[in-house]
Amino acid sequence: MRIWHQSFTVLDHVPHYRDALARHLQAQTQPGTEVDLHGMKPGTYPSDYPGTHIGYAYLAGLHREQFVHAALRAQDEGYDAFFIATIPDTAYEEVRTLVDIPVVTFGQTSVLAAAQLGDRVGIVNFIAALEPQLRRNLRNYRLDALVGPILQVEAAFHDVMAAYAAPEGLVDAFERAARRAIAAGANVIVPGEAPLNVFLADQGISRVDDVPVLDSIGTCVRMAELRAAQHAATGLRPSRVGFYGAQPRRELVDAARAFYGTPAALA
Repeated sequence: MRIWHQSFTVLDHVPHYRDALARHLQAQTQPGTEVDLHGMKPGTYPSDYPGTHIGYAYLAGLHREQFVHAALRAQDEGYDAFFIATIPDTAYEEVRTLVDIPVVTFGQTSVLAAAQLGDRVGIVNFIAALEPQLRRNLRNYRLDALVGPILQVEAAFHDVMAAYAAPEGLVDAFERAARRAIAAGANVIVPGEAPLNVFLADQGISRVDDVPVLDSIGTCVRMAELRAAQHAATGLRPSRVGFYGAQPRRELVDAARAFYGTPAALA
């Protein structure tokens, strides 16, 4: 089984995270499953790193095309599942209509899994600009009643990446934020984004006090294996009804993307 992992980061720019992610995914998958790591194209972020782009609707939306491009490639190259490994589930609605292989997303899958561990999910993140996107996604998924506080650790993107070499400060910052979420009613914690999740898993942190901390990345890759097995066995696919489900013919998709120059730009 082959799973395409798609990050919102340029993975080669963050080697400590990339290597920890590879180790973690290998530890979480069944023998025989290959998870191939893919990141954004080098040069995607010419100024500040993803956290700045995520804070603007147009820039965040523009980057969706890299996820679309990756999903089409994944299906064309025979992958069994496509994993959108970023908590805002970038391009999920679009990708799910374009490919038949299972599409598993960080945000939706994490909340659904967390709801089996508690009835009030708290999200502890490190990019404050993500909250409006997460709240909107949760409303669209009909999962908003499950999620309570969305709080931030006292750390920026570069602090999280640096913590792979010096972990103590970020561990303390996460636990402080988690306890604030717990005080606000959360009884299960989802860590977002993926770099924070992998860091916590690397440190062996699965609880704060008596509240579980979900390993979202590990959960998602296991779900991708399950969905891929179901797809292979039964052909299970998403709904193809209505605007958010109907699947356009591939030639229409290819022609539209060629008109905008997308394939050439991302080659």
